This record gives sequence, C-alpha cells and structure tokens, in this order.
Amino acid sequence: MKIAVIGGGPAGMMAAISAAQNGADVTLFEKNEKLGKKLYISGKGRCNITNNCTEQEFLSNVVTNSKFLFGAIRRFSPSDTVSFCESRGLKTKTERGNRVFPLSDKSSDVIKTFSNELQHLGIETRLNCEILALEYQQNAFLLTTITDIIKFDKVILATGGVSYSATGSTGDGYRFARALGHSVTLLHPSLCRIIASGTSGLEGLSLKNVTVGIADSNGNIFDSEFGEMLFTKDGVSGPAVLTLSSRINRLGSYKHLNIVIDLKPALDRDKLDSRILRDFATRMNKNFINSLSDLLPERLTKLIVERSGIPFDKKVNQITVNERTNLVGVIKALKFPFVKLDDIEFGIVTSGGVDVSEINPSTMESKLVKGLYFAGELIDVDAYTGGYNIQIALSTGYVAGTSASRS
Repeated sequence: MKIAVIGGGPAGMMAAISAAQNGADVTLFEKNEKLGKKLYISGKGRCNITNNCTEQEFLSNVVTNSKFLFGAIRRFSPSDTVSFCESRGLKTKTERGNRVFPLSDKSSDVIKTFSNELQHLGIETRLNCEILALEYQQNAFLLTTITDIIKFDKVILATGGVSYSATGSTGDGYRFARALGHSVTLLHPSLCRIIASGTSGLEGLSLKNVTVGIADSNGNIFDSEFGEMLFTKDGVSGPAVLTLSSRINRLGSYKHLNIVIDLKPALDRDKLDSRILRDFATRMNKNFINSLSDLLPERLTKLIVERSGIPFDKKVNQITVNERTNLVGVIKALKFPFVKLDDIEFGIVTSGGVDVSEINPSTMESKLVKGLYFAGELIDVDAYTGGYNIQIALSTGYVAGTSASRS
C-alpha cells in the first residue's frame, strides 16, 4: 500500500512513522528544505514537546472540539510521547506546569530524533517538494508536483495552519480539503499577542502573579487568566495573555472591550488599602511619586500615579481617603483599551480548520473521501499553551498513520 504524507511537521512525521511501522510504503512530502521548520522555533527554540498530565487533564486544556480528540489522546498519550522520545535516545525533563522539554533544551534534537526514525524505517522523504494539486480519481490519489504526477492509495494531509507562513504554513491543506469537498471553519489566530492602546513606554516589562482579564464597556470582567504577562510596544503578551487570547477569538465581536490587569490579585481591596497605609506610614513626608517602590515595579509607578489622579508631588501625609480609594482601584483594575488580536500570521497556532464533523475521530479518515486522512493543526482543534498543541499533532498523526496503513 502506497501512502503519501503531505507535511513534514510533528503531525506529518508521526503519521509517516506509524504508517511505516505497519508495513506501508510511505513517502513524506515537505515543501521546505528541511523537516520540522516550525517545530524548530517552538518554545523559543526549546520545543515544549508535550504536557506530562493525565488524559482528562489534557482534554480540559483543549479549547476547541476536545471531545473529538478523546480517542486520539487515549491511543497516543503524553506518556507515549515521552516514551517514544526516550526509547530513541532523546532524554526529556518536566518543568513548571508539567511542560516537557528535551533535556538539551534544543528543538533540533527533537527534529533529529524524528528524522532518524524516518530514515531507520526506510521512509522516502522528499524535501523542497511542494504539492501543487491533489485529486481523487478512481479510488486513487494523484499528487501533482512541479516535475511529475504521482499516484497513491492513501493520502494523509498534515500541512499545518496559516500561522508563521515563513515556516511553510501557507494554508495548502485547506485548499486541498476544500477541493475534495470538505468544509473549513473560520480561521482565527490562537495563542497570540493582544494589541491594546496605552502600553507604549512599558515595552519589555514582565509581571508575575497577576490576573489579566477582558472586560466590557461597563467594567464587567467575563474572562480572566492568572499568571505571567509581558508588555510589548503596542500591546500585551506572555503566558496568561496567550491563554486568554484563545478564548477571546470566539467572542465574535470585539467592540468596546478593555484589557484589565489586577496587579495584586492575592489582596482584596481592603487588604490592599491596609498594605498601602503601612507603606505610607514609613514615607509620610515623601512626595507621592516616591512612595510606591515597595508595592509596584518602578516602570509602572508613573502610569499608576497618573491614573490615580493624585498629584505627583503631593505629600503622602496629605493624601485623602478618597484618593487612596482611587489608587486601590487603579492597582486592582489597570485598564488598556482592547484594539484587536494580533494578526493570524503571528499566532502560535491557527484556530479553526477542517470541520471535525466530516472526520472520523477514531481513524482521522475523511467521511467524504475514502482513503483521505487528516492530522495536526489543519483540523479544527486547538489548545492552550503548554505542549498541548504539539501533542495534538502527534496523537492525530499517530492515529492517521496507523489507520491508513491498516485499513
């Protein structure tokens, strides 16, 4: 049985490996000059391979269509990913949040492990080979490249989404899927920066243990995330923001929203007021601008003072109860007008994709075209940051490759 795998990312490499392990004649097509180009830059070059959690915990971190992935995660779980890597000489480590990385902190070692396995199994890998068209005729698939037309019994599409197009994720798989009759849901950026106004001057400032929320025009916070965040020149980023962004893109309308940061979530307003009073007690004769060094990062102080409405040079011992109440309010709800989510080009993953109602979740085979399979980011599934999305790619790739070679 001849199987073509289109796409040399984690989903495609795992699909090719699992199909070849079952005796199929597999050819892996990759349009780039090397395999795993997007994988190489993942995790800031460290590659967060998976998340060392239970299957149920894993699925609770899947934002879109978690039920669809139930069978795939059970058949190839996070622990299976770790075993796959370790048994092939790639040592791993588990860090905060159960995130699994290669012990070397080098994504290139992950790619090398998969590449070596492809070679070991005798899988033909064709690099710099873009598939221009995919057709289904007389129970077979015809793949058109720049030089020839090749016939296969089965095809596994694992071309990724449309984020970071320089890595080869240019939406080819969506085009192929549509041409073969499949529906593609609306594409959104997921796990991306949030563009907001008013952050200039704070670029590079990192905050830990804060709560980042999204609020309507009346100040009602309808979603939030606790953790770390980072100010950028034109918005906010960091783990808490990335997670929040994957929920925001499902709102449909972004009008009149605010990003709201609680800088002291461990303290309610009364306790924060008491804390401020204690700080003021040791600085009674200082100007207000010089009284917050123990409470706030230096780079935030000017903005907080401005927002509080208290004059910079007002003596601490002259600050009124109402002024202190305003200060507490600013610290507990520092607002920045929401502009938009970052461009889909810069999303860590693409949200949306081939409609899961048209894919058999047990096999990853198309319900519309016999012998056509899907894997990875191309499918309408996505999860939070933390190794979950790469695991989805590996799990669906494993199921697609195994199913295609056995059927």
